Amino acid sequence: MEQQNSTARGPGFLRIAGLGAATALACTALLGAGSSALAAYFARRIITPDRIKTEEDELLAVVRGPEGLEGIFRATPETTVDGVYSFHFNGGAGHARIGAITSYSPLEGTVQRRIEAVYSGDIHHVRWGRWGGATYSDPGGLGLEFQEVTLESDIGAFPAWLVPAPVEPDGGRRSRHAAGAAQQVWAVMVHGRGATRLEGLRALPVAQELGLTSLLISYRNDGEAPIADAGRYGLGSTEWREAEAAIAYALENGATDVVLFGWSMGGAVSLQAADLSRNRHAIRALVLDAPVIDWVDVLAFQARLNKIPAGVGRYGQLMLTHPLGRRLTGLSAPVDLKSMDWVSRAVELRTPALIMHSLDDDFVPPGPAERLADRNPGMVDFVPFHKARHTKEWNVDRERWEVTVRDWLSSQLEERATPGAAH
Repeated sequence: MEQQNSTARGPGFLRIAGLGAATALACTALLGAGSSALAAYFARRIITPDRIKTEEDELLAVVRGPEGLEGIFRATPETTVDGVYSFHFNGGAGHARIGAITSYSPLEGTVQRRIEAVYSGDIHHVRWGRWGGATYSDPGGLGLEFQEVTLESDIGAFPAWLVPAPVEPDGGRRSRHAAGAAQQVWAVMVHGRGATRLEGLRALPVAQELGLTSLLISYRNDGEAPIADAGRYGLGSTEWREAEAAIAYALENGATDVVLFGWSMGGAVSLQAADLSRNRHAIRALVLDAPVIDWVDVLAFQARLNKIPAGVGRYGQLMLTHPLGRRLTGLSAPVDLKSMDWVSRAVELRTPALIMHSLDDDFVPPGPAERLADRNPGMVDFVPFHKARHTKEWNVDRERWEVTVRDWLSSQLEERATPGAAH
């Protein structure tokens, strides 16, 4: 799940258009007559995909630098943070990878950065775009072989990228990990709300290093998989079935175990799969980046962020969870938010989980993830990041992200492969 700067309605979450301070005051005055309508609107925005991504990050000029093209961007809280990012433009038809800062002028409000690659579109004639974390166009952008495969769930066929494990000198694709001599571990990567399979590409280098075959999946209503439930998100309560289908595909094709990677809402999807999948015994571990651990906490935060009165926000939550709310939300069935509250259910989580979350995340606050780790330290390791905001932990500090995942996941693989260890 990606975001833009905090003044724009990002593609990943709920910067609701038109809800400023003046609107909030008006809503408070109309709480009696208008609260139901506003609550219904809030609830629908939560579960409705953003089909059109707003492009509100300004590219002022493209110039020639000493090492190639560079872009001069309007300085924002995101464009001025070190790291590697994506810049989508022309309604998503254009995609570039943006690298290091070469100059920054706070007085002029501009920042100049290297343009590392342009995957599609003509960036020379672009004024507006969307800043994000999906820095590659497909696995081929990382120099990896891959193929498009089709998986099946209750919604029908949906696409995924299959990235094989590295080839061994003997021509085999068995895990290169020391513990992998008698096993094949696959990674299933689940993107967040408003994002696509591109989100998981950042995890491929470390997955390859560990010798994992990877499946980067789509799921219902993400723009690639079929539309289901009137085009409404289930916030993880329905999307986990695509993760389950991916797990089944992996097991049918030689995997002995899987690791679920999940970003933002993809974290909620992964937790549901670990809880509900018929193949949950095969889920070796969870690697979660800025995951949604408790939707009630996230929705309350989003209501405050959008200056929605607290009572209206709670009313919107009720509409999502009550059968009578379906007429207003468009859901085919209520969303059980309680079952996705993993702070309250902490002791029920029996799958080892690594959670990486930036402490300044202003879309999915890290508090629930920290509390989950505190309540179940035997299963959950929480690693804080800084300055990454939402789902950009890798972008801000790729080396730390990859070392953290590699070391933690290596220990999980070794522990579970030890003779006599519980499976």
